[in-house]
Amino acid sequence: MKLNNKLRIFTLHAAVAHSKPRLATFWHYAKVELVPPTPAEIPTVIQILKKIISSAQTGSFKQLTVKEALLNGLVATEAWMWFYVGEIIDKHGIIGYNV
Repeated sequence: MKLNNKLRIFTLHAAVAHSKPRLATFWHYAKVELVPPTPAEIPTVIQILKKIISSAQTGSFKQLTVKEALLNGLVATEAWMWFYVGEIIDKHGIIGYNV
């Protein structure tokens, strides 16, 4: 039993040592990427949305490169998935969704 406890403590210390640098990296990027937009950034967002609407109306989105179109699709998919995650959290379960 004593050996089992030592093994558990060693495993716990190894897991903590393994995860500390990864958590530090995560927090570094989370502080930058997961902050809400500042009031100074809101006019830029409005301008980007107007540009998207005008490109949809004029058909200029057809001139996008494959890389730009793929990135736009990934961003839209990410926003869509975050919407579903929020709904699942709100409903406290995944029941009722056609996933």
